[in-house]
Amino acid sequence: METTTKNLIAVEKIKQTKIDQVDFDNLAFGSVFSDHMLVCDYKNGAWDAPKILPYGPISLEPSAKIFHYGQSIFEGMKAYKDENNDIWLFRPTDNHKRFNISASRMSMPEISEEYFIEGLKALLKLDQKWIPTAAGSAMYIRPFMFASGKGFHASPADEYKFIIALAPSGAYFSGKVKVLIEESYSRSANGGVGYAKTGGNYAGQFYPTQLAVKKGYDQVIWTDDHAHENIEEAGAMNIFVRIGDTLITGPTSDRILDGITRKSVIAIAEDADIPVEVRKITVTEVVAAAKNGTLKEMFGAGTAAIISPIAAFGYRDTDYELPELEDSYGARFKKVITDIQYNRSEDKFGWRFKV
Repeated sequence: METTTKNLIAVEKIKQTKIDQVDFDNLAFGSVFSDHMLVCDYKNGAWDAPKILPYGPISLEPSAKIFHYGQSIFEGMKAYKDENNDIWLFRPTDNHKRFNISASRMSMPEISEEYFIEGLKALLKLDQKWIPTAAGSAMYIRPFMFASGKGFHASPADEYKFIIALAPSGAYFSGKVKVLIEESYSRSANGGVGYAKTGGNYAGQFYPTQLAVKKGYDQVIWTDDHAHENIEEAGAMNIFVRIGDTLITGPTSDRILDGITRKSVIAIAEDADIPVEVRKITVTEVVAAAKNGTLKEMFGAGTAAIISPIAAFGYRDTDYELPELEDSYGARFKKVITDIQYNRSEDKFGWRFKV
């Protein structure tokens, strides 16, 4: 293997690329991985210099604390190629800030912006041929950190591993989804870790979501943990509701993730003079709007799907269909965001970041 060093990042290149084995016109989401990954270890109270290695298995002891106490966090990002083959990221410093917020909440060490951003740039440049260019596709980026230190004592680990892996991917969802408003299970609770992107938040969603799938739904709409009356998130995404011409989304809290796509949608709506309300929205209000015809749209917003339109929602054994709109807010927001991401339009917000 060839080894080089540039900007403090040692690079160990793979012997033989596997890119020729990939059908880039038919990519599933997050199931194909590029040739290399970035790895950085935390030991003795400090981060070692990051390294870029061939993508492959990692070795851990059975006593590694990730297996016992669940210290893990992650981010979701994407890289895009424009018509000139230039590479772009979307608001990456926001991902870095949120990563460190999650790390702090999980009693894990923060990572510097230099290691996070510069390491990602180096990795993307090395594996740039893996960035897909088919319509709707992008390079999905997964930065993550977990406790690699060993021991059965219930306490934070003394060693951690930070990795960035790349997955050329197609669309996350295709078409609209049907969701069920959840009244028994909760995604998170006051004072908990709902605002952190930690693995347990997502593992806890799988069982209630599978129960909903068995009933014919695609996802769950999460409500508050106390009265199950306030709408909070849709699956693993922030949720928006349009009643009349007004766009409504819940405020972030220690239960709700501060979504980057969420913030982008709010900024785009305000720039377009669309009325936006960031406030609690109740199930009762949404059901009443569905019954009187003022409920125009519901959609999830997140990095993977960008905008995921909701076709119908279920509540207490009744399904409520949403109308088909020719010029929906969701479609407009998705176009503005993707045009910025793929460098097809002006970026008046300063969100686009060239690699």
